[in-house]
Amino acid sequence: MKDKISIWSIPLNPIGYVIRGGLVGILAGYVVSIFRLSIQQSINYVKTFFERTHEHPALFFYAIICIILATLFLSWLLRSEPNIKGSGIPQVKGQIQGVIELNWKSVLWKKFVGGILSIGSGAFLGREGPSIQLGATVGQGVNEYTHGNKTDEKILITSGASAGLSAAFNAPVAGLLFGLEEIHHHFSSTLLVTCFAASITSNFVSLNIFGMTPVLYLGELPTFPLQSYLWLIALGGLLAVFGYLYQKVLFHISEWYQHIRFLPNHMYGLIPFLLIIPIGYFVPDLLGGGAEVIIGLSHTYFSLGMLALILVLRFVFSMISYGSGLPGGIFLPLLTIGASLGALFGQLIHIYFGVDDELIRCFIVYAMAGYFTAICKAPLTGIILVSEMVGNLEVLMPIAIVSLSAYVFADMMGVIPVYDGLLQKLLGGQIGHKKGRYTTFVYPVAVTNTSLVGKRVKDCPWPSETLLVLIKRGEKEIVPHGDTVIYAGDLLFISADVGLESTYQKQLDGR
Repeated sequence: MKDKISIWSIPLNPIGYVIRGGLVGILAGYVVSIFRLSIQQSINYVKTFFERTHEHPALFFYAIICIILATLFLSWLLRSEPNIKGSGIPQVKGQIQGVIELNWKSVLWKKFVGGILSIGSGAFLGREGPSIQLGATVGQGVNEYTHGNKTDEKILITSGASAGLSAAFNAPVAGLLFGLEEIHHHFSSTLLVTCFAASITSNFVSLNIFGMTPVLYLGELPTFPLQSYLWLIALGGLLAVFGYLYQKVLFHISEWYQHIRFLPNHMYGLIPFLLIIPIGYFVPDLLGGGAEVIIGLSHTYFSLGMLALILVLRFVFSMISYGSGLPGGIFLPLLTIGASLGALFGQLIHIYFGVDDELIRCFIVYAMAGYFTAICKAPLTGIILVSEMVGNLEVLMPIAIVSLSAYVFADMMGVIPVYDGLLQKLLGGQIGHKKGRYTTFVYPVAVTNTSLVGKRVKDCPWPSETLLVLIKRGEKEIVPHGDTVIYAGDLLFISADVGLESTYQKQLDGR
């Protein structure tokens, strides 16, 4: 079916993209803010419920009934819309790569309801991944109603993902960087301004609902002494090791679930739901994504044994929660594990090496960014995200050193970007298959791409069954011919089979 034509779909008008990005941001901001508020209220209710069970043990009977009903309802949601499983970020990446197509209306309401039920129950799941997918569905919907083309759709999906993270964390710059660094992987001025407009407007909406306080405000942090910077590199190495372990378990946890013979896969959520009962009864403050745990680590003294227990519990139950397929993410739980590692590391070097105990709070903050970087391989997003979340930009230098160290060590151990790995698991053998339908994708030419930069079109190693239809150089559009020279920064509009888009992008990258 041919794309409809309207003033919204004119690609040469940057103002049009800014307007559409702003519209995506406003709508995504409201959706994600209501989503976030509902989860927060639900978790507060669950904690209060478990406090009352100490006086009224009969309440456990009602808890089990609620768990069974919730599991049955979520089972129906997952069977009717499998693309709401997990965080949703791999699905968004698949949309951008052209290997997954989603019914945005179905995903929007089912992810919204399923996410509130799963995350609000107290399972160790994050709201951020679902918020990103919710924002992406809003972007897809705006593109449909404004009659945008396929290229516009990818831009608005990416901007919606940026808006979702921005509203979830009140972190507009991190939202922008996440869209560019993790979701799209490519940079263009059009994508930048659209994501920026979406991220800023979404954050504005969120701030009006939740206020100006940073999500993880830990108070003023001491200045980290220059002579202790070697400890930052050691911390980066520790985070890389645990990042490697995290990925190994995460990529195999769904396979381990398959050994459970007495439950169908759409009912696996029953297991983490039942485990909520003992955790809620004995340590209700540990329930949920982990924001309160991070703040507690920063303001309360814990022994080494207690820190190790928190670390193990958060790690194990996060894996059990995510592996069940419930609609919920790993973002905040991942940061909570990083904070626990930072607290444990700081406590150890304080006891055995005499490092000032005031620096433990610093290690908690730095470790969140470093652990995120080690697992997601998105250092800029991790650095800015944590800085915005704690409301302190003075931590940029030590955070950068921890993140860079964690990135290098993780890369040496073969750690891959976690959402790329989850997308591969999600697609299985379906990736790279022809679908018989064609799309036009935009490929930005990097300065390091020696196979394209400075070459004539006829001399470039184009993938088979692709057609270069347009080159955009700044505001100028060029209809290419064999002698047209390609320069760094050019945007190449390439027609190709929709199922092979990601394969062609990798070939053009030289991978």
